[in-house]
Amino acid sequence: MTTTTAPAPVLVPNFDDDTEADRKLAIICSKGNLDMAYPGLIMANAALGEGVETMIFFTFWGFDMIIKSRMNDLQFSPAGNAAMHLPIGDMHLPQSLAPMPGMTAVATKMLKKQIADLGVPEVPDFLDQIVAAGGHLWACRMSADMNKLTETDLRDDVEGIISAADFIDKTAGAQLLFI
Repeated sequence: MTTTTAPAPVLVPNFDDDTEADRKLAIICSKGNLDMAYPGLIMANAALGEGVETMIFFTFWGFDMIIKSRMNDLQFSPAGNAAMHLPIGDMHLPQSLAPMPGMTAVATKMLKKQIADLGVPEVPDFLDQIVAAGGHLWACRMSADMNKLTETDLRDDVEGIISAADFIDKTAGAQLLFI
C-alpha cells in the first residue's frame, strides 16, 4: 500500500522570491518610550520602501505615539536600561545614576540628538512620512476604552479605533512584528 503525504506548509516566507507581490506587514506597537517607538517606525518605513503593504496597530503604551497631547513628548528613561551607552566612547551609564532626578530628561535629549544627527525624523514627522507612503495606522479599542480616549484625541491620520480581532482580520496573511 502506498501513501501520499501532503507537503508541509511553508512557515517561513521565501524572501528571495519576487513573486510575493502581495506581501503585508503588521506591526503592533505596544510601548510608548522614545527608544521603543523607533523600531516599529523604522521597520514600517523600510517595508513601505520595498512595496510591502504596512499596517501599524497601537496598543497599551504605544498609544502615546498617536495621542495628540502626548506624541511630541515621548521620553527615554535610563532606569533599568543596563545597555544604555553614553555618546562618549563605549561607556555605559551606571545604573546607580539612572534613577536620579533629571536623568530621564538628559537621556531623552541625548537620544533625540543622536537620532536627529542620523537624519531620522521625530516620531510625529516619521508617522507623517509613513502615512504619506501608504502606511495604515490603527488604534486599539481596548486601550482607547481603558484610557477614555476617542478618535478626536488621536492623530487625524489614524484610520480608526478597532478591536484586536478586527486588526487580525485586516492583516490576514501578513508577517507580524510585536514591539
